[in-house]
Amino acid sequence: MSLYVIADLHLSTLDTTNKSMEVFGRRWDGYMTRIKNNWERLVTDEDTVVIPGDISWALSLDEAVSDLKFIDSLPGKKILGKGNHDFWWCTMKKHEELFKKTGISTISFLFNNAHETDEYIIAGTRGWYHDPDAKNAPDNTDFAKLINRETQRLKLSLTKAAELKANSPEKEIVVFMHFPPFWSDKASEGLIEVLKEFNIKHVYFGHIHGNYTEPPSFVYDGIEMHMISADYIEFIPKIVKH
Repeated sequence: MSLYVIADLHLSTLDTTNKSMEVFGRRWDGYMTRIKNNWERLVTDEDTVVIPGDISWALSLDEAVSDLKFIDSLPGKKILGKGNHDFWWCTMKKHEELFKKTGISTISFLFNNAHETDEYIIAGTRGWYHDPDAKNAPDNTDFAKLINRETQRLKLSLTKAAELKANSPEKEIVVFMHFPPFWSDKASEGLIEVLKEFNIKHVYFGHIHGNYTEPPSFVYDGIEMHMISADYIEFIPKIVKH
């Protein structure tokens, strides 16, 4: 009953989305087949897999059904977090209604809440870069507002996690985010402060692509950060083991 994690699947199983990541270099060749094969080789139906964002290229929930069904067909329980490219993401109510309609049964969401497995308590949020010079950000992006919102969401998630831990004190709370709370010598200090407030020791993040010579983990302010973008971990779900 293991816990795995893999971010940035960037699925495009529906022909109309037409956004295969294979155009971004040989590392991505046949990536959806590799995800499926590696997942089925490692993960059992008793396991849980966290996917912290950039799950599907779909622009609407209806478009995302094909990709969500692909995930649902894979072994294990899946917990999805939101990424900056998940434009299909709607309200939890709409997600639940869709799942009931389509028969999707193995997927849940990490959004202002927490989950518990046999060994861990799972918390997290999307996060945001502390990077006012971001070239791809829309004009007039209010970075302070975005970081503050994500900080509040992280705190809400960790509060829920702490409630679960009160009944399972032996379990570690592990945080999963799409954006790294620290990267390239810049920290989202509000997020870091919340992580420290709840004594979080391990954070798993995605979003970073192409940096294949970077170490798989590093420590910032007493918190060990782990990079788990799908291309970085070669499309092999990474087991969480501390």
